[in-house]
Amino acid sequence: MQAVTTTAPGGPDSLIISTVPVPQPAAGEVLVRVMAAGINRPDIMQRQGLYPPPPGASPLMGLEVAGEVVARGAGLTADDFPAVGARVCALVNGGGYAQYCTVPAGQCLPWPAGFDAVHAAALPETFFTVWSNLFMTAGLKPGERVLVHGGTSGIGTVAIQLVRALGGTVYATAGTDEKCALCTALGASAAINYRTEDFPQRIKELTDGGGVNVILDMVGASYLEGNLRSLAPEGRLVIIALQGGAKADGVNLARIMTRRLVVTGTTLRPRDSAYKAEIARQLEARVWPLLARRAIRPLIHATFPFARVADAHKLMENGSHMGKIMLDLQQQASGMTGR
Repeated sequence: MQAVTTTAPGGPDSLIISTVPVPQPAAGEVLVRVMAAGINRPDIMQRQGLYPPPPGASPLMGLEVAGEVVARGAGLTADDFPAVGARVCALVNGGGYAQYCTVPAGQCLPWPAGFDAVHAAALPETFFTVWSNLFMTAGLKPGERVLVHGGTSGIGTVAIQLVRALGGTVYATAGTDEKCALCTALGASAAINYRTEDFPQRIKELTDGGGVNVILDMVGASYLEGNLRSLAPEGRLVIIALQGGAKADGVNLARIMTRRLVVTGTTLRPRDSAYKAEIARQLEARVWPLLARRAIRPLIHATFPFARVADAHKLMENGSHMGKIMLDLQQQASGMTGR
């Protein structure tokens, strides 16, 4: 099969299309013929040599796919989902940038009716991440207020829609007025341009001094103090990435104590398959019906053919995108489609 590999850790131009063996599904796994795959920031870090795959995972990049199940490993019964021939979207542990990919069966979800391959493949990484962090880790309840940083990222666009659809009030930060407008169009009650506004002050104004109950943060150290200032008593801060650094100086820890705040962080990829399967079950029960009636949708910024994976990585790195960046393995090498 063809797969994306690297000549050595480095920039986007280190990515090449190589011929490699088709993987074989282990016990409890299925083999998926990949039709589309998502580009995610951990892929960038893996390409740079900064984020090695967990033990036992494919060394190839790619964390989400959509495609057709073509084989199953041992231990799966006739009643187990998915069957051979089923079309699925799946959160994979690695190996998604390839024509075939193995995935634990529990991490597969039904391909939503009416979705094409690209839109189906845009679901797993962001929906698993948002659901597990906001609703499982932070325990978000209807009526609570949420601040989402990076509101026009793939994760941000999903978080805004899910919070709104499930009864919460959501605010978002973004880096341009155009991006802020997209956040409000997706359902944010207000969007804050972090380049021109002080987000803790704006949150104080927007909530009449009450603060937000939950913050989903991808920035890390440089936002920690502002995040603590933005939380309501007993608020929860969930850190899922460290784009603004891993070490924070000058943070007022007394605010955590006096306001009974919870600060936690998560990474999804190293978690075991049982945990990811539980996320999948909750998504199918709570979120897939919202997709079926088009109450929420993945936002696609651009779709590249497989051969232009380096261009897809360059777009991810320059930060101008609004929504998901995708690879279409069925698309010919010429051209790119946008949202």
